[in-house]
Amino acid sequence: MEHLWIYAAVFAAFVQSLRFMLQKQVKEAGLSTAAATFARFVYAAPVVGLGAFFYSNAQIGGLPALAPGYWGYVVVGGLSQILGTVAVVILFSHRNFAVGMTFKKTEVMLTVLSGYLILGDSVSVYGIAAIALGFCGVLALSGQAARFTWRDLISRASLIGLASGVIFSISGPAYRGASLAVMSDDPLIRASITLACATAFQTVVLLGWMLWREQDQLRAVFVRWRLTGMVAVASMLGSMGWFTAYTLQSAAYVNAVGQVELIFSMIISYFVFSERSTPREYTGIALICASVLALILFG
Repeated sequence: MEHLWIYAAVFAAFVQSLRFMLQKQVKEAGLSTAAATFARFVYAAPVVGLGAFFYSNAQIGGLPALAPGYWGYVVVGGLSQILGTVAVVILFSHRNFAVGMTFKKTEVMLTVLSGYLILGDSVSVYGIAAIALGFCGVLALSGQAARFTWRDLISRASLIGLASGVIFSISGPAYRGASLAVMSDDPLIRASITLACATAFQTVVLLGWMLWREQDQLRAVFVRWRLTGMVAVASMLGSMGWFTAYTLQSAAYVNAVGQVELIFSMIISYFVFSERSTPREYTGIALICASVLALILFG
């Protein structure tokens, strides 16, 4: 149980790398940004809800009580995740995608601050050093670290990427706060209940938007159910991993370990797209691995 959060975070990072690949295909198939985001939740919501209900009943004979403030955390976490995902999907079609995604990865450093402000979670000096080491690895993997100019700092892609990083840095601590407000000692009950509530909330919010502004895109989500359904499955599995990890550990540590997603993405690129890595990218992989190992040993 001591290291369950690490296994959960690594699993979530692996599935998320697959989900972003699928979501990019959904976007390329002609679905709008909102539709590609909506696809994450619409199929997963009933499955997650039923799973949480039956698991909770099997373990404790019913649903657990919720502490005050639970729904506030769910709403903040749900909205920030929607907005952050929308920002990332917008980046998929942007010419300076790599620059924007580099700024998006400031999420991990920013989570240290937002976790402290929202929940009072603290990070040790060694933890901050390990997180900073991992961020250097992210910059190396991005291939942009040595090529930034002042113009890059104020480009549209940079601003969108930074916005997504700020927004995502809020969602992790908010979800952790919601999970801790579920009155149960079972981390899987806490994670599944929070995931079910957050997914249902996000589905309702996005459904309202689609009915109001994009009814044709709403139909497209269901017409292309094979592709959008795979996005939902990947999203559901990844979210269960993240929520379990957030229940057990500070969001800053979880997100730092989750940076191994970039390594998984490179592996996918190697085997699926026959892309080869550069010495800079191998350096980035080494730094991220060292960061994760330092977090486990000293964080």
